Formats: sequence, structure tokens, C-alpha cells
Amino acid sequence: MSETQLRARHQQRVEELCAAAIRALSGEADLHFRARRLHRGRRALPLFAPHLHPSLDTDDFVSFRGAADGLALRLSKSDGALHQSLCPTDPVERLVFDLLEQIRVEALVPANMPGIAHNLRHRFEAWSLAFHHSGLTDGARGILLYTVAQICRARVTGERVLEATEDLLEATRGALAPLLGHDLAGLRRTRSAQAAYAVHALGVARTVAGMLRSGVTDDTPPLSADDDDDNARAVFGLVIETEGDLTEPVHTAASGRSRVLETADDGYRIYTSAYDRECLAASLVRAELLKELRARLDARVAGQGVNVARLARELRELLAVPARDGWDGGQEEGYIDGRRLALLVASPTERRLFRTEHIEPAANCVLTVLVDCSGSMREHIESVAMLVDVLVRALEQAGVTTEVLGFTTGAWNGGLAQRDWIRAGRPLHPGRLNEVLHLVFKDAGTRWQHARPGMAALLKGDLFREGIDGEAVTWACRRLAGRTEDRKLLLVLSDGSPMDSATNLANDAHYLDHHLRGVVQNVEASSMVEIFGVGVGLDLSPYYSRSHVLDLAGSTGNQMFREMIDLIAGHGRR
Repeated sequence: MSETQLRARHQQRVEELCAAAIRALSGEADLHFRARRLHRGRRALPLFAPHLHPSLDTDDFVSFRGAADGLALRLSKSDGALHQSLCPTDPVERLVFDLLEQIRVEALVPANMPGIAHNLRHRFEAWSLAFHHSGLTDGARGILLYTVAQICRARVTGERVLEATEDLLEATRGALAPLLGHDLAGLRRTRSAQAAYAVHALGVARTVAGMLRSGVTDDTPPLSADDDDDNARAVFGLVIETEGDLTEPVHTAASGRSRVLETADDGYRIYTSAYDRECLAASLVRAELLKELRARLDARVAGQGVNVARLARELRELLAVPARDGWDGGQEEGYIDGRRLALLVASPTERRLFRTEHIEPAANCVLTVLVDCSGSMREHIESVAMLVDVLVRALEQAGVTTEVLGFTTGAWNGGLAQRDWIRAGRPLHPGRLNEVLHLVFKDAGTRWQHARPGMAALLKGDLFREGIDGEAVTWACRRLAGRTEDRKLLLVLSDGSPMDSATNLANDAHYLDHHLRGVVQNVEASSMVEIFGVGVGLDLSPYYSRSHVLDLAGSTGNQMFREMIDLIAGHGRR
């Protein structure tokens, strides 16, 4: 098993153990980790506080248990609705206020659970040392936030500040004493009452935010309203590797139940498929324009500086499995090689009479990338096209067969299908009421080198109209079913829920997304295709049990591909 696979399995095992501990302590049965983020059911929970996110690269298992215990206490001893209602709008105040609430719940560990108290202390100390050793305490802003975290936790829990950095805090602690003294005393006194505690926590948060904005030293320029969040996050979010806000989860795709679909005897309906098309995307773009789009895409790829060879090696380690690839002869042990027995007569001392099976890792799998080509994806398409182009090239270098598909509609607002429906007298609940257009940017039988022009058609913005996701997933899975590879993977890239205005108006608002959920559930239950949902700035977990939110604006090229590898390797919640 490769190092990447071993790491993924280790990460999954640690997350399963931590999730079990959180469920036991909090009493909530539907908690689990997916993509290194704690979820309740299919909804991602807030990130809470910076020290609750250890890393396998730098932290031991006790740190993970401490973070798990901290999350369990937050869920069981903090009223989330009350906290949200009291949470300030200023970003820096919000960061400090959230940390102080986490400190409060960690101070409420029952006396008969000393192991939890030890785990919490260990985790906070590990985070503190990482913060200090990273050099963040060298600046005025960093030492201010660090000192606030240390003295507030010491006051609320009754434990000493971290001994290794105690001397470092003295000057800043002395300066803070007259400003925070009253609220610090109140934090300790009211730690058992969340609402009363919040009054003092807000006081601390306002004071700290004011100091950061006004400049904590004479030679430190004040923070502006535009950069206070970035500066505080850069310092306070040391070990939070996930983009997103500390108090608000990533937006989740809106989904609901369709009464029309539930009550229909024949299930999902298609009014007419007479105008549906499946075609090569390159055939819809003029040759000269396709060359221009390819040049633009190449420039975007070059600007990202992605190490394709390294990415290919990591994908090969992840997706390849040992496979027999002939025999190695002339060995001193193994199976007797009948073709070499004559050597034994000529040379009785000859020992190289054996052969062994040659085992070579081979990626006997096919991966399809299905791109949502709805109108809202236009603003993201250059980044998406770059991601898909590099990923396909690296996968092929790793020996993986690839296919790139897209889905849209042939027209806005129903097109010819809606025209026929109107002429027929507008019968009730017609089902899907538009002409689907399924695009093939690269088929599985074509190498990337020959499919390069067709891949550039992803940048043709006027192809992007509306999206009927459920049928597109069925189409992609049907194409995968015709392949002979042992392992089949489908990666769906989308920025929202299914949307076709004509279909929704003629049926109900959730007709298409209800169908998508049913399609994905059937695919996941069959286990013939491994399906992953990649949300472009949106959480697709209402549809896909294995999903990831991709931040195209805040992620570098290499980081995006690392997230893709982690998604495929980690498998998420099943």
C-alpha cells in the first residue's frame, strides 16, 4: 500500500475514533467527520476555535482527543442559538468572542473526568507552542492575541499559563491588566451562565479589536476596516487549514421534497426527449475561436505553476493497486523455471533456476469529470477549466483513463419542449420541460494530447444555460458502466442546485433537486460507481455523501489538487 493510501487510512481511522468520542460525550448520534470537518448529518458545523483543528503532520493522537473533547463540550454545554444571537458582527470581535466561549465550556469539565481535562490542556499547549514557534508572537498583533488567549484561559479554567512562554507575556499582560481586569474577573465568576459570561466576553472582544485597529504600539500601523479580518485570521487561524468563517458554516445547497415527484405513480417524468442532444463540445465552437480559447487556457495553467509530474505520482500512489505483470526469471528462489532445468545438468552448482511473479502497481480505473455548465458557472469557469485540464493530464500520466463531460440545456426557459407543452394545452405536472444538452469535452478513448482543443470549449460561455443534474449523473454513470476498468469514479463539479425555470414552474420548486438526490442515492447504494460532489463555493452534502467545498478564490493551484486527492483518498462519510 502506498504512503498516500496509508496516510488517508490513518486520517480516516483517527477521525472515526474522534467522532465516536464526540458522539459519546455529547449524546448526539449523527455526528461525523467529512473532509476533516465535523458534520451533524449532512450539515457542516462551525469551526468554533483555532486550537480545535490538529494536523497529522505535526500533532499526536492526544491532541486529536483533546480537540474531540473540546468539540463535544462545545456541543453539549453551549447554546448555539444563544451564542449566535450574541455574536458581534465585527470580524475580529467575533473571532475573540468565539474563542472565549470555547474556553468557557472547557472549564466546565466534570471533576470525575480528569482524562478529558488532561486532553484539553495538552491540545491547547500544543497549539500554543505551534503558534509561538511559527514566529507569530514576534509581531505586536500576534503577541496581543496570543496573550489574550493565554490569560483568559488561565483565568477561566484556573490553570497556569504555558510555562514555556510565560516570560514572553509579562509586558503585554501588564498593559492589558487595567483594560481587561473587570471583564477577566467576570469571566471566571460567570462561567457557568452563558448569557452572563457573554457580557464580559463581549467586553474583552471589543477592547482587543479596538487595540488592533488603533495600533498596539507606536510603530505598528493601525488596521483598516478592510484588512482587520485578514490580519486577525492570519494570526489567530494558525492551524485552521480550512477556508471559511469561524462562526458561520459554508453555505449549503438548498434542497427540499417535491410533492409532485413523490405522488407521481410513474416517478420522474420527461415531457419529451425529441430535442435532447449529445454532442462533442468542440463541434459547437468555431475552429479559430477554439484555438484562442486553448491559448487562454494554456496561459492560465502556466500561471498556476502546478507540478504536474508530482501530482501524477501522488495520484498513481493513491489509485494504483498491485497487478501481475509477467515473470522475473533467473532468481535463486521462487517457482521452478522448467526452461532453466538444463542448466542444472551442465552446472550442478547453478542456483538461478527459479522465477517470481513480477508485481507492478497499475491504476486499473476510469475517472469521469462531470462539469455543471449552467449559467451561474460562467464566473468560475476559467478556474474550473484549469483544474479539469491539469487533473486530466496528471491522471493520464498516472495510468488512469479519463473522461470529461458537461451538462446544460439547449435553450433558456424550456425551449422547444415547452413550446410543445403549451400547444398541448399545458397538461399538469409534465415533468422535465426543457431540451437537455450533454457535452463531451473528452471521451475515454481519446488521450489528453488529442483532446486538448475540445477541452478548451469549456471556456465557451454561451453554451452555459440551465442545469438538469439528475439526468446528467445518470448519463455519466451509464457511460462508465460500459467501461471494463475495475474501479469507476465520477467527480461532479457544480456551484448550485439543479435549476430549470420551465420545469420548476410547471411542477414544483424542488422537482429537479429531489430527483438528483434519488439518483445519487441509487448510485451510492449500488457501489458500482464511486461518486463525489465538488461544490464550487457551496456545500453539496445534501446531494452527495462524499463531497467537498472548493474555494477557487482563496486556494492556490497546488492546494486545489491536494483537496481533490484528499477527497478521493479519504472517502468521507459513507
